[in-house]
Amino acid sequence: MYYIGVDLGTSSVKLLLMESDGTIANIVSEDYPISFPHPGWSEQKPEDWWDAVKKGIKNLIKDVDHSKVAGISFGGQMHGLVVLDENDNVIRPAILWNDGRTQEETDYLNNVIGKEKLSEYCANIAFAGFTAPKILWMKKHEPDLFAKIKKIMLPKDYIAYMLSGIHCTDVSDASGMLLFDVKNKKWSKEMCDICGIKEDMLAQIFESYETVGTLKPEIAKELDLPDSVKIAAGAGDNAAAAVGTGTVGDGMCNISLGTSGTIFISSKDFRVDRFNSIHAFAHADGNFHLMGCMLSAASCKAWFINDILHTDDYKGEESGITDDRLGNNNVFFMPYLMGERSPYNNPNARAAFIGMSMDSTRTDMLQAVMEGISFGIRDSYEVARDLGIEVKRTRICGGGSRGDVSKKMMANILNIDVDVPENEQGPAMGGAMLAAVACGEYATVEEAAEKIVRISQTIHPDPEIAARYEAKYQRYRKLYPLLKEWY
Repeated sequence: MYYIGVDLGTSSVKLLLMESDGTIANIVSEDYPISFPHPGWSEQKPEDWWDAVKKGIKNLIKDVDHSKVAGISFGGQMHGLVVLDENDNVIRPAILWNDGRTQEETDYLNNVIGKEKLSEYCANIAFAGFTAPKILWMKKHEPDLFAKIKKIMLPKDYIAYMLSGIHCTDVSDASGMLLFDVKNKKWSKEMCDICGIKEDMLAQIFESYETVGTLKPEIAKELDLPDSVKIAAGAGDNAAAAVGTGTVGDGMCNISLGTSGTIFISSKDFRVDRFNSIHAFAHADGNFHLMGCMLSAASCKAWFINDILHTDDYKGEESGITDDRLGNNNVFFMPYLMGERSPYNNPNARAAFIGMSMDSTRTDMLQAVMEGISFGIRDSYEVARDLGIEVKRTRICGGGSRGDVSKKMMANILNIDVDVPENEQGPAMGGAMLAAVACGEYATVEEAAEKIVRISQTIHPDPEIAARYEAKYQRYRKLYPLLKEWY
């Protein structure tokens, strides 16, 4: 049988077709536009997502027996606000995860309602990208549209609804809304009251691997698929990526370096950082996870190489960063091109080069950018260590991890082994695996990960390089407190 994983990203949707044993049969992607109607705003039309997904599915399965497609599931960009009216029509463009318009609402939630209350209700505090502040913004600035809201959904869940007709969400994606009681896996009545919404405006909650329904007959006909195809709830992009890399069960770790960067630590137990500097979310395997998220990761390197150096020769630019240079660079880079989430929750933070001199080179600067990304991940890693969590190794995925230098830096800056999965397909792979579990191909998510995910390479830290980076990180971590008031 075949299983489809849909990775609904910010710039495109990636679709993956997986066979029962985990073999990838096909991968396609479809782009869609993003709009920035005002500085700091970021929106997309859910209808564009839907058109891209339908086109992508048709291209994905064109060379296989359609009758053998058994299930579809998802990984998707988190936190976005999708609002539907009483006829399930989209009311306004979706407000995305990287939209920065809600600082006033975020401050209200954290400072007036209070971080302790938010943590009690949802295990997390408010961040500008979360869904609840967006609802408050819409209530204040678009009251006529707000009054029309019948359903509040997340991006991937809108696609699941269009396929199945079921208003659904999963526990991992719901965790990032600031409307979800993560510990008890239910909607928070208190947060609904604060946001001025009713619980029935929110979707039905499922575990990520559970079936929410099957293809609507008219959609099955349009896609030329059986109407018996199961739709599984899926997961937020980072939880889905974690499934795709086998980061399930207790004490596993995955680092994902995409546009943003995350460190994801799976746990059988529910835990909360007392400072709420990293997120406490439900996981797609039925358990929980802690996650630190930096807003600019691979995008930092892309910005420097593409926009500043005006080249796309990534390999050539990185060739000068040899082992003897690792930990010996005098230039530092603060990776806050879009502000920062974990662990500082400061949308006003900004990037900076520090320590440059007349003999600083473009290689020094690129190295500093790449080190800054790994240092940003370590900031969240240190929070997990303070909770008593011992991470001995991590898996790594995402475009920002490609190339030997990035992985070697991460291994030595964290001073742990870094495992590279054979297939680095992230959320799309995780989505396909969740569909396979929903269809009974595997009994649990952990079983699917154990049988499907393989490690192709392990990078071990070098004691001398790790020692140099330890000293460099201790200098780096002093920079944010020094610059905070200037931001």
